[in-house]
Parts: sequence; C-alpha cells; structure tokens
Amino acid sequence: MPPSPHYPPPRDPSRTLPLEPPHLHNLITTLSLRPHIEGGYFVETDRSPLRIPNPFSPSPSPPDPTTDPTASGTHALQLGLEASASSTPQGAAPDTTEPTTGGNALRHAYAKDQGTRSASTSILYLLTPANPQGHFHRNKARAVHSLVWGRGCYVVVHPGGEVETFVVGRDVSAGERVQWVVEGGCWKGSFLLVSSGSGEGEGGGLLVSETVVPGFEYEDHEFLRKDMVGEVLGERKGELGFLVREG
Repeated sequence: MPPSPHYPPPRDPSRTLPLEPPHLHNLITTLSLRPHIEGGYFVETDRSPLRIPNPFSPSPSPPDPTTDPTASGTHALQLGLEASASSTPQGAAPDTTEPTTGGNALRHAYAKDQGTRSASTSILYLLTPANPQGHFHRNKARAVHSLVWGRGCYVVVHPGGEVETFVVGRDVSAGERVQWVVEGGCWKGSFLLVSSGSGEGEGGGLLVSETVVPGFEYEDHEFLRKDMVGEVLGERKGELGFLVREG
C-alpha cells in the first residue's frame, strides 16, 4: 500500500503560482517552469536535434501540412492550461499562441512531423504543496527519472496489471529511490510527500529530471480516463482514484 497523500489537490491547477511560498515561486520563475496538464510544473531543458524514425508509427508518412496536432488531444489541453495560467490583465483576452522561439519553436514544429521523433528529450518536473500530484497517464516511450531533491511517491501500473508503488527520496537505506525508469505503455501517477527533514532546503517540493527516449510528443501521451479506471486499477480504484485527472 502506498503512503497516503498529505497535500490536497488544487482547485484550479492554472492558478497555483500565486499560492506558492516565495522560495518556490522564485524557483519556478527562475527555471521558467510552466503548469503541466499532468499536474505540477515543468520545463523542457533539452530536445535532441537528431531525428529518428517514429517507432510507434506502423507506416511512417510525410507531414500533413493541413493537420495541426496542437488543435486537439493533450497538446491542446497543455496550450489551454498555459493560456489560463498566463498573467493576463483583467478584461483582456488571454494569449493562446504557443511561444515560437528557442526550444518551444522546435517543439511546435516537430509535433507536425509524425514520421519521426527526436532521439530524446529532457525536462525538469516539480511538485509543490500547492500543486502536489501528477495524474495517471502513459507515454509510448520509456522515461528515465533522476531525483534532484525532495520526496514523493510514484505509482506505476504495468501492462499486465501489476501495481508498483515506491518512494523517491534520499534515504536510500530505507529503500527510497534516486533513479527510476518507467517503460512505455505503463500508467504513471505521482504525489508529493512531506520531506524527511534532510536539511537540504527543499522547502516542501519534489524536483525531478526526466529523460524520454525517444523524445516526448503529446501525440504519444494519454490520460487514464474515468471509464478506464475499473479495468486498469481493479480493486485498487478506491485507493488510487485520487490520481485520476478530472475532465
């Protein structure tokens, strides 16, 4: 049985930044972290320029210039969340345009080429007391995680139905992990735990580095829907249902 969640979920995930304590607010702004549709905050820190054939496509095809992959699915949800979270003056319309400079410009362009994938991508991912959980989702690609600081619990549901739970943190003698891999096709959820008091100044957050191979695309991402909960979680749906995303 996993540890129980200590922090309540946010009422509005797009409005948690003003609720963060000063040190976490400063961290989020310094690292240019953005709200994530899975919960928490993230920033893409690297996207390999090497393009490889898309291993998830049965028959690679050239990009379709008439199709905008940002118009639907989880990519559209992410853009909508960022638009809601932007500091828009009262009465003004939010800017829903994805940034077109630097890594974000590459991110937008690559999404339109479904015949290839980046060899890898990396992000920083942060959970905080105001935004404390990552909802169940799965990616087609495998993800390698490394702890930066903090403490949290991960729940992984394998394709065969096995539910694996483990704590990530620096107390390795107690079985906490500092590195972990989630294979493609597994459902993954996470939530923040109270720090064990390591004295490192984490300030109540969990900061993780995550590398996805081949590189992440929203088209390879799927949330666990409520109509799938019984099939995926089985008898543990009551225990783990809090990690299922609303909407």
